[in-house]
Amino acid sequence: MTSHLLQVGIIGAGAGGLCAARHLLAKPHVFAPPVVYEQSDRVGGTWVYTERTGNDDHGLPIHSSMYRDLRTNIPKEVMGFPDFPFEAHLPSFIHHTDVRSYLEKYTDHFEIQPHIKFLTHVELLRPVSGPTGDAPVSWEVTSLNLKSHSRNLDRFDSIIVCNGHYSDPFIPHIPEIENFKGQTMHSHEYRVAEPFRGKNMVLLGAGPSGIDIALELCLVANQVVLIYKNSFISSALPPNCQFVKGINRFSQTGVICNDGTEHPADVFIFCTGYNYSFPFLANEVGLNVQDHRVTPLYKHIVHTTFPTLFFIGLCKTVCPFPLFHCQVLFALATLDGTYKLPSKVNMDAATEHDYQFCLENGISHRHFHKLDSLQWNYNDELTYLAKTDPLPPVVKDLYEANKEIRKQDLCNYKRFNFKIVSHDTWKKVNP
Repeated sequence: MTSHLLQVGIIGAGAGGLCAARHLLAKPHVFAPPVVYEQSDRVGGTWVYTERTGNDDHGLPIHSSMYRDLRTNIPKEVMGFPDFPFEAHLPSFIHHTDVRSYLEKYTDHFEIQPHIKFLTHVELLRPVSGPTGDAPVSWEVTSLNLKSHSRNLDRFDSIIVCNGHYSDPFIPHIPEIENFKGQTMHSHEYRVAEPFRGKNMVLLGAGPSGIDIALELCLVANQVVLIYKNSFISSALPPNCQFVKGINRFSQTGVICNDGTEHPADVFIFCTGYNYSFPFLANEVGLNVQDHRVTPLYKHIVHTTFPTLFFIGLCKTVCPFPLFHCQVLFALATLDGTYKLPSKVNMDAATEHDYQFCLENGISHRHFHKLDSLQWNYNDELTYLAKTDPLPPVVKDLYEANKEIRKQDLCNYKRFNFKIVSHDTWKKVNP
């Protein structure tokens, strides 16, 4: 145990950052009150909807990718933090404003707000060696107050990075895009369907947002073509929606798919996901992002060269808030001495083993952080190592059941409602 209270800084007041602050505040005998840096004026991160796209009033890129009518595709019964359920009166598939309201209530309940520096942009995070060279590294944060334009320098024992990964659009190269006469955009800029009334829409990417936006556009567009790469959708679709496999190139008036068919497009939307982006990290941090894989990280969380630097929420295709909860508790367990991290050599070897396991099981390099059904063993391992309670089995059971229901009926699955009966039982209830 350390003799002084550990000073921990948190970057971002979205769900991950709020979760980190809540658990740091729960251990006042180990941790000093945290400092949370948030560049907007409110909590919620990506759940804070704005009609704006491009840059905000301070010239910074708009962070949120939320669109006006988005409802969750995971039931609220399993989506919440384990120690703070969503309000029971809400439907299972809730509007994004309900999620934001939930995060605001979480902030109030755990008295996190006084520890957040709003309108504060982190410019630089750099490691600072101890005075003797063998003392633990500390962390220096240079931040800019967006109101007063004053700069501040703070020092911490540890940093938890929670800046999200839905704000820097990934746009793959597609041949002959320069010939295309229509409009192109990324789903990050999509807000409402109405401007696309009567148009021919082509969307690339059949992940959750691609499917959701396609179904929304079907209500107003002439036709919607969704181009997928791997995951074919067997669900019934609206009559003006079609799924096709693989894009080959653009034409002047649309796209040509791998089977040679051409689909006209007034507007082409890249629903192709996002880049991991950490523009505030100093070069000496040595974080490497290569084709959507972040290294050197142990358990997708701990920087193995600087094991007091943590990243929460990099994993994709997960039940997010419960996963953040498990990741945060693991990170804090390594700081308070509950779990002693292996050596850098052993952590890197374990990560390489996990990576090779993915490759051998058909998971590509760029999907290393995409856990999907692997998330449950991962969460269990984190809570076991941290000596904390595992997630109740019902979280996995209902999440996986909903995934199957969604596959079979994309147009209607959000009409269902669920109820948790016990820690391992759920039931479907009438809408």
